[in-house]
Amino acid sequence: MARRIDYSARYTHSTEQVYAALTNRDYWEARIEELRKYSDNRVESLEIGDDGIDLVLHHIIPRDGLPDLAQTVMKKDMVITRREHYSPFGEPVTGTYQASIPAGPGSLTGTMSLFSTDTGCTLRTSSEAKVFIPFVGGKLEQVMLVNLVDLFRTEAEVTADWLAKQ
Repeated sequence: MARRIDYSARYTHSTEQVYAALTNRDYWEARIEELRKYSDNRVESLEIGDDGIDLVLHHIIPRDGLPDLAQTVMKKDMVITRREHYSPFGEPVTGTYQASIPAGPGSLTGTMSLFSTDTGCTLRTSSEAKVFIPFVGGKLEQVMLVNLVDLFRTEAEVTADWLAKQ
């Protein structure tokens, strides 16, 4: 059974400013630099075209940094490939993401929506975690989603700081 969670990052900047950041390689490098404090991360590719923005990130989490429950499943460092796609600029901007782990026993997917608010804009992410392991799958899904919210919170803070410096 899959578990779901929503996370909203609220910004005092406009959708145009946030979208412009999403098209900027320096912005993505700033996000990754913050995440490197916790594990090895890198921007694999960033492509901006008529169809929008396509991004591939790699997150490498050492096995000994995983929760005990996750270590029972993962026998090596966890390598997460995260693919994101954002539509061309408009109201709202929509997107999707998927995170995959080689030989991982599940999936992590989601949708994103960037839209204007009275005080700026909001980037809402709706995520779904599925783990296909009897008895512990639900617990692992919950661990994934809790850690995902922490990741999104950190990314939102970096975004707000980066935009404030522009």
